[in-house]
Amino acid sequence: MSSDTTSSGSDGSTPKQIKYLNFITAVATFGALAFGYDTGVIAGALPFMSKAVQEGGLGLTAFSEGLVTSALIIGAALGSFAAGQLSDRFGRRKCLLALAIIFFVGALGTAFSPDIPIMVAMRFILGIGVGGSSTIVPLFIAEVAPPKRRARLVTRSELMIVSGQMVAYVTSAVLAHVVDNPEVWRIMLGLAAVPAILLWVGMIFAPESPRWLAQHGREDEAHEVMKAIRRDPQQREKEMASMTDASSDEEPASFSDLREPWIRNLLLIGIGLGFVAQFSGINAFMYFTPIILQSTGLTTEAALTATIGNGVVSLLATCLGLWLIGRVPRRRMLLTGLSGVLLAQLALGLALQMMPDGALRSYTALGIIFAFLFCYQSMVSTTYWLMMSELFPQRMRGMIAGIAVALQWVFNATVAFLFPMIMAAVGYSTFFIFFAINVLSLLFVARFVPETRGKSLEKLEAHLEQELTPEPA
Repeated sequence: MSSDTTSSGSDGSTPKQIKYLNFITAVATFGALAFGYDTGVIAGALPFMSKAVQEGGLGLTAFSEGLVTSALIIGAALGSFAAGQLSDRFGRRKCLLALAIIFFVGALGTAFSPDIPIMVAMRFILGIGVGGSSTIVPLFIAEVAPPKRRARLVTRSELMIVSGQMVAYVTSAVLAHVVDNPEVWRIMLGLAAVPAILLWVGMIFAPESPRWLAQHGREDEAHEVMKAIRRDPQQREKEMASMTDASSDEEPASFSDLREPWIRNLLLIGIGLGFVAQFSGINAFMYFTPIILQSTGLTTEAALTATIGNGVVSLLATCLGLWLIGRVPRRRMLLTGLSGVLLAQLALGLALQMMPDGALRSYTALGIIFAFLFCYQSMVSTTYWLMMSELFPQRMRGMIAGIAVALQWVFNATVAFLFPMIMAAVGYSTFFIFFAINVLSLLFVARFVPETRGKSLEKLEAHLEQELTPEPA
C-alpha cells in the first residue's frame, strides 16, 4: 500500500472530515480552473479579435496579437512573485479571496474592452490572478492536507488547470458555431468570471491554513482547523507540535535568508525545475500546434480541431498522473516523464524532416505531439506543481515558491517568444534543440532534485536542511 493512499478513512478521518477536506480542496482549485480557462480561451478568441473594428473585432495586427497574448504571461510572473510574499504576510485564504476579485475584474474587463490598450491592460490584470493562483493554490492545499493524501490533493490543482483549458477550447469552438455574432469573443472571455465567482464564494466558507496560523502565533485557531480536518487526536497533536516547533523563535522571512546555503540551494532547485518544465517545449505545442501542423500541409480547420485534441490528451494524462503520483516517487515520475518527452522531441524532428509531404506526415506529427503531451502532463507537470508546494521551508514557503514560479513564467514567455523565430530560422531542427535541452534537464533532475514523497512538510523541511547544508570545511 502506498504511503500516499487516498482510501476513505485511511488516515483516521471520519467521512465528515474527509468531506470537509475535499470541500476545501475543491474550493481552492477553482483558482486553478480560472487559471486554465484564462490561459486557454485566448486561442479561440484571437481569430475574432483580429478582425477589423467595423467587423466586430479589435483590429489586431501580428504585433498586437503577441502583445495581448504575452500580457497575461507578464502579469503572471509579477502575480506569482507578489502573491507568494503577500500570502506569507496576510494568509493564504485572504490572498485567494483577493485573487478571485482580480479574476472577476480581469474577465469582465477583457469582455468589455473597447480597444487594444485596455485589452492589454485587462489581460495583464488577469495574468496577476493566474500567477497568484499558480503559487498559492498548491501551497494552501499542501498545508491543509494530511501527509498521506498530500500528493493526490495538491495534484487536483493541475487537473483543474487542464480542465479549465479543455473547457476553454470546447466552449470557444461551440460558441463560434452557435453564436452568429462577430463579437462572440466577448462572451468567450466574459465566461472566465464564473470560476472567479465560485472561488470567492467558496473561500468565504473555507478556513485559513493551520500551518500559517501556527506560524503567526494563532495556535488556538490552528487547533480548531485541525480538529475539523483530522480525527486522530494523537496525530493531530503530533502535527500541531511539529507546526509550533517549526515556527517558534523564527524571524519573519526576508531575502537575507537566502544567504543560508540550504535555502539558496532549494531555491535554485525550484528555479531549475521551472526551467525543466518550460524548456521541455510544452508551450511550443500548447500555443503553436496549429502552426506546426499547417506547415506539414494540414488544413486550417483540421489544425484547429487538433488543438481540442491537445486539451483532451492533457486532461486524460493528468488523470493518470493523479493516480500515479500517490504510488510512484517524485524523482521517478520526473525522470520517466522527461525520458518520454525527449524521445518525442527527437521522433518529431526526424518525422518532419525525413517523411514525405502528405497526410501521413501530418498525422504522424500529430500523434507524436499527443505522445509528448501525455508524458509531460501525466508525469512532469503534475510532479512540478506538487514539488513547488513541498520543497520550501514553512516560514518563507510563499516567498521562495513565488520567486521560483515567477521565473517559471519568465521561462514560459521566453519559449513562447523565441519558438516562432527559431522555427523560421532553422525549421524542424528546432525539435532537436529541444531534445538536447531535455537531455540536460534529465541530468539535472537525476543529480540535484531530492525526493519529497512520504514525509510531513515539517519532517521534509528538517530532512532537506540536513541534506542540502554543506559540511564544514
